[in-house]
Amino acid sequence: MKLQRSSEKVFAGVLGGFAEYLGWDKTLVRVGYAAVTLFTAFIPGILLYIVAAVVMPDGDNL
Repeated sequence: MKLQRSSEKVFAGVLGGFAEYLGWDKTLVRVGYAAVTLFTAFIPGILLYIVAAVVMPDGDNL
């Protein structure tokens, strides 16, 4: 399976894409990422998400 953004998007589909790639539950990945972002002063988590949204290919195009 190829790493790509999920078609089941909440924002850009980045976390859903990671969850599909790893075979994990999408909700748990999203909640975990939100918790990590909250505890790391927001900026690193938000920047990482934006970079991943730009770099990861969209799953709808394939």
